Amino acid sequence: MSTPTFDQLLEAGCHFGHLKRKWNPAMAPYIFMERNGIHILDLYKTAAKLDEAAAALKSIAKAGKKVLFVATKKQAKQVTAEKAQSVGMPYVIERWPGGMLTNFPTIRKAVKKMATIDKMAKDGTFDNLSKREKLQISRQRAKLEKTLGSIADLNRLPSALFVVDVLKERIAVAEAVRLGIPVFAMVDTNSDPTDIDFVIPANDDASKSIELILDTVCAAMAEGLEERKAEKVDAPAEEGAAAPRRERRRAVRRSDDAAEAPAEAEAEAPAAEAPAAE
Repeated sequence: MSTPTFDQLLEAGCHFGHLKRKWNPAMAPYIFMERNGIHILDLYKTAAKLDEAAAALKSIAKAGKKVLFVATKKQAKQVTAEKAQSVGMPYVIERWPGGMLTNFPTIRKAVKKMATIDKMAKDGTFDNLSKREKLQISRQRAKLEKTLGSIADLNRLPSALFVVDVLKERIAVAEAVRLGIPVFAMVDTNSDPTDIDFVIPANDDASKSIELILDTVCAAMAEGLEERKAEKVDAPAEEGAAAPRRERRRAVRRSDDAAEAPAEAEAEAPAAEAPAAE
């Protein structure tokens, strides 16, 4: 797992914050200086925090848990979708459905409805409907696909949230905090990092900055997934090697028991014959 160098972060523009008048005082520990009325982030702290977040996400992925990526701003949509798909994680890049986490069962019902429509198309039920009904159902399916298609495989609440721009995704962050779900986030100088468990102080407006951060965390998660696969492959081999050892131990016990039986019989025989001799 490799963390981007200072120069890579600088080249991607991760250090650019917002105008001084838009800043959030809670971000003061992560601000290096002010230049031309714009706050500059401390990239050494960015690298350290990014390394910490990547390590935590790697362990989550290694445990087989899901991380939900949330980025609905224009410059982050495409790259977030690509990176999340590369590690098989769910993502939200359209409007955040209110109550998606706090009212998760209802969201699952909507996803199941989408699956039901697909089943209707396969088994021929769709062909028996009128043209108007087909059009209505198709539109409903397209709408569900747009908002919930990327989380169709999310059968339970995610183990963590990764957010780009906590100010824009404040509803998602609030729901995660309410449910005790850890939040990883890119936090700019105009945002409040108080409710964020893993703060990555970085420019959340530049596409290069977003891509570099997502590249790093997704690479770490990919490593975690590979280690998980390797452990699964090694486990049956270890069990196979342990089985012959168990069989050998049982065979040794059986042979020892068989050897002890005649010795016990011989010891008991004289005791039984003693009265006859008298």
